[in-house]
Amino acid sequence: MDREVSRLILYSDLKSDEILVQLAAVCRDLREGTDKKDHLVHRVNLQIKRLLDLSTAMGFDRNLWQNYLTFLMISHENSFSLTCERVARQEGSIRQFAIHDFAIFRTLLHWDFRPLEEELGICGLSLLCDYSAIVKRDQLYNHRVSENVCSLSEKLDACTGAEEIYDLLTEHFHREGVGLLGLNTAFRVAEEAGRIELIPVNNLERVTLSHLIGYDTQKSELRANVEAFLRGRPFNNMLLYGDAGTGKSTSVKAALNEYAQEGLRMVELSKHQFHLLAPIISLVKLRNYRFMIFLDDLSFEENEVEYKYLKAVIEGGLETRPENVMIVATSNRRHLIREVWSDRSDMEKQEDVHRSDTMQEKLSLSARFGCSIAYAMPGHRLFQQIVLGLAARHPEIPLSESELLLEAQRYEMRHGGESGRCAQQFMNQLLGRLEEEKP
Repeated sequence: MDREVSRLILYSDLKSDEILVQLAAVCRDLREGTDKKDHLVHRVNLQIKRLLDLSTAMGFDRNLWQNYLTFLMISHENSFSLTCERVARQEGSIRQFAIHDFAIFRTLLHWDFRPLEEELGICGLSLLCDYSAIVKRDQLYNHRVSENVCSLSEKLDACTGAEEIYDLLTEHFHREGVGLLGLNTAFRVAEEAGRIELIPVNNLERVTLSHLIGYDTQKSELRANVEAFLRGRPFNNMLLYGDAGTGKSTSVKAALNEYAQEGLRMVELSKHQFHLLAPIISLVKLRNYRFMIFLDDLSFEENEVEYKYLKAVIEGGLETRPENVMIVATSNRRHLIREVWSDRSDMEKQEDVHRSDTMQEKLSLSARFGCSIAYAMPGHRLFQQIVLGLAARHPEIPLSESELLLEAQRYEMRHGGESGRCAQQFMNQLLGRLEEEKP
């Protein structure tokens, strides 16, 4: 195995702690007699555990070794895979380098671990090639990665040569992308020692815009702007504002779920990370995806000045905003920054109020969002429709319509009014109570 790994070209920069690299080192040390067998067994067992941990996190099943190598191939960013992401097929010289590496990976996909196991007196590696995973809830693993990797792994297993693998992966890279950005749709940001890292959000709420009851005008406007963004037409940054609990953040997550297959991605930033906005845009602007930079619950108090930096980066800085980046914010405030009466202190006459420069400064941030969508608190009738719509997804609820609405009204009177969030919280409480009452 070590000889095969050492011959890789495009994948030659695999990290030293990669499972494949570590197992190849075991094979080398065993052949050269540079390590004791007991220690080699320990090193193999460490990699088996790492592979089991990775498989649990990603939801791999059946042939964990092939799943792992498939995951490695499609998550590795190199000159070939990144070019395939942007251009469907490569016929230049790099094609020969890719076929060379895929021939090696085909050998590794069908690697026979029995000679290694017999020499070390172990059996764990072969078990990984015929594995039966425990059934897990979707929340316990990355469902999207699991489906993509397991499906592609079976296709790679059936390939009869490196040319077939080349065709399969070339098409996959262009359709699904490569690396973390190809395997995942939503990310948070971490900064360590001045280095920015995108951390995948493994399990998004499975909500679509059709799940959001009412607000048809708002959903239509959101769809139009997102679709213009995805199709390469002119679009605007978006601000979803209005009353709390009306579905602003849910609408953004629903849009991501609906359009992820068309290349839509999301990077969520918190307020204390606004200084990372420019580096993040630089990180993603050359990729073949469309990125929503999501600023949830955006607002500033009078003494907070981070909005000045945000304003310059969104629009007005020296660099033109990339066409594949959209800023999307939600807020309970239309103007985002807290206003006070002293902002309107430049009165010349009792009835003439002239907005001061301070007011213009504060309003200039919200003006950066050319698509502003208002979400108002639903009226009583719409609140009832939301409750009934949520209940329709749970036919096991034994209450009549009138009983359900009566309980919902009692709940909202104690929990902050008629909103979509309140309706969902009522439904959670009701379902929890019914589950507890089951024999």
